[in-house]
Amino acid sequence: MKHILLLHGALGAKDQFNGLAAALKNDHIVHVFNFSGHGGNDFAQGDFSISTFAHEALRFMNDQKIDSFSIFGYSMGGYAGMFAAKHFPQRIEKIITLATKFHWDQSVAAKEIKNLDPDIIEQKVPGFAEELKVRHAPQDWKQVVLKTKQMLLKLGEKNILNIEDYKEITTPSLLLLGDRDKMVSMDETVAVFKQLPAGQLGILPATPHSFEGADMEIVRTIINRFIYQPIP
Repeated sequence: MKHILLLHGALGAKDQFNGLAAALKNDHIVHVFNFSGHGGNDFAQGDFSISTFAHEALRFMNDQKIDSFSIFGYSMGGYAGMFAAKHFPQRIEKIITLATKFHWDQSVAAKEIKNLDPDIIEQKVPGFAEELKVRHAPQDWKQVVLKTKQMLLKLGEKNILNIEDYKEITTPSLLLLGDRDKMVSMDETVAVFKQLPAGQLGILPATPHSFEGADMEIVRTIINRFIYQPIP
């Protein structure tokens, strides 16, 4: 069986992959982990950034003594996976992204951070605030939100993966997008797909941005087919 690493999204944690990991375990050796500052992990000494998260993923697999593996990355996890594929192509066999936002500029960042105010989250969506509190304990969930906000602002100022960069990512890549995703546009996903030398594109029906809104059986089937599909 092949090794696959599951990378969670912003404000997320590895426990969100419990269902998918269970669905994949008969066909893959599944690895999950939390980025620094997430799921109770300590915050990293360096930047809270996509680059930091990509390097953490590689170190995690180094600790498992695994040289090459595939990645399934949801949202921010997919972006970290793409960054890893660009800079460490010898390590990544294949990569699948779901609901990953590729286009970042100042206007996009300003729009996305509107919902990243801990006090407003606590006041208007207390259930989500409690979920974040439990998910990231013993770390302060509000710090996770604020650090994520700063990370997105930095991406808006300087996107670490420009559209031209994807021409250099030769790793076989499958970009998945839900047809009801209100955060990630079809245009930006297709634009990246067209640049990838070994890219594929898939649209999930009746699927919003949230990972919990995806049909895990469909996702499992797509992952298995892509990972075990012979490379042309």
